[in-house]
Amino acid sequence: MMLGDLGADVIKVERAGTGDETRGWGPPFDQNHESAYFLSVNRNKLSLAADFGVDADRALLRDLALSADVMLENFLPGALNRSGIDADSLLAQNPALIWCTISGFGTESMRPGYDVVVQAESGWMAITGEPDGAPVKSGMALVDVITGKDAVAGIVSALWHRDRMASSGTPLNAVQRRVHVSLEGSARAALINVAQNTLVSGVEARRWGNAHPNLVPYQLFHAADRPLVLAVGSDAQWLGLVRALALASLADDPELRTNAGRVAQRKRVVGELTTILATRGAAEWVATFGAAGVPCGVVRTVQESLYGSGATAECGIPPAVPGAIRRPPPTLNAHGALIRTEYWSAFDHVPILVPFRV
Repeated sequence: MMLGDLGADVIKVERAGTGDETRGWGPPFDQNHESAYFLSVNRNKLSLAADFGVDADRALLRDLALSADVMLENFLPGALNRSGIDADSLLAQNPALIWCTISGFGTESMRPGYDVVVQAESGWMAITGEPDGAPVKSGMALVDVITGKDAVAGIVSALWHRDRMASSGTPLNAVQRRVHVSLEGSARAALINVAQNTLVSGVEARRWGNAHPNLVPYQLFHAADRPLVLAVGSDAQWLGLVRALALASLADDPELRTNAGRVAQRKRVVGELTTILATRGAAEWVATFGAAGVPCGVVRTVQESLYGSGATAECGIPPAVPGAIRRPPPTLNAHGALIRTEYWSAFDHVPILVPFRV
């Protein structure tokens, strides 16, 4: 979907008869009985239903790949070869083709990849939740999202290198045109500072709830009417905070002037802030801290966060990258007849400059 937002022509090849499994991941469903889950990630695509057991369908897919810039797939190892879709052959026949594989646990693993399983095995759940509670997964399928973004980065990079090397007269070979990302790899890489804390200290990471292992105060507090978050990321912001609160006991303590000192006295700092923040409403605190240059925000509901964003029930949240929504998510095989007769020219009906085909 991100590639489509960026201007790519995208043909989504789905299983004949049933289509993408996420079409049934509901409720809720829209008026066409498409699941909200499916709608959230399938705009800007044409849908083609195909059967790998049919010779004509396999030939169609090979023909499409031979004139495409990118082939993106997430089959288990060997599945496409058994179906007559051979990556090595297609890369050899189409020297411009970039082939991206998304797996769960790497190119050699036969384990299917599901977000929550990877969250569990990559350390995410071990560090998410209240300190004395059970491990908790992220509220959204964040591993899936991050892996998709990693795939976009890999594909765009490969396209750039392909064109750069072609202009120099030394085109990329087939191996260089293979991009592989995995849910496990993306999830592990996303541990970032949590992983580094463990590597540097030798101490196992643990759950901090809504607090931060390295920064104080950087967590959720309760105002008189609703929760809010403070994110003090610098010593200057700390001074702005305690001065705005007129907390002389904290402002005048030299040991709290640095973040390391505040981390050492986490319980005291958090305790005093908890008491005073509960005395006024969140909106008043946000205004006060905003004037003092202290990062702060209320905990909004999803509906509150979407208000004014331009999000719609049909096409979801607008692109976060420079892009455009050109087509709503397709019904199953909505463009099958058109693609089978016109191939990539099926996209000519949408007036837009298209940089590549997926």
